[in-house]
Amino acid sequence: MLKEIMKEVIKEELLGKKETSKESLSKQFEGKVCMFRTDSAGVHFGTLVEKDRQECLLKNSRRIYSWAKACSLSQLAMEGDKDIENCKIAMIVDEIILDQVIEVIPMTNEAIKILLGAPVWKK
Repeated sequence: MLKEIMKEVIKEELLGKKETSKESLSKQFEGKVCMFRTDSAGVHFGTLVEKDRQECLLKNSRRIYSWAKACSLSQLAMEGDKDIENCKIAMIVDEIILDQVIEVIPMTNEAIKILLGAPVWKK
């Protein structure tokens, strides 16, 4: 699979990539459940409503304070966590605006199901 991806990337480089405007790039993941890494507010996941530069408006968002059995945020977004009981994931908030968003990763249905099923971490 990695070889096929690399072939596609090389093909795009040789043939020239499609031009992507900043506007279309900002709208690319709207309506999708994504994982968000911020510079100072931690990691969240939720449905992207709107993105403007480094600001994102999310709905139905949960903050991930810590996770147990994933090596990276990428793995967490693709597979979820195999030890969900030992993750610390806060309650759902209806809406949140995140500033200084430095990473946005669309999530798989498997990861969404696992993370939404995590017990609410609160005191």
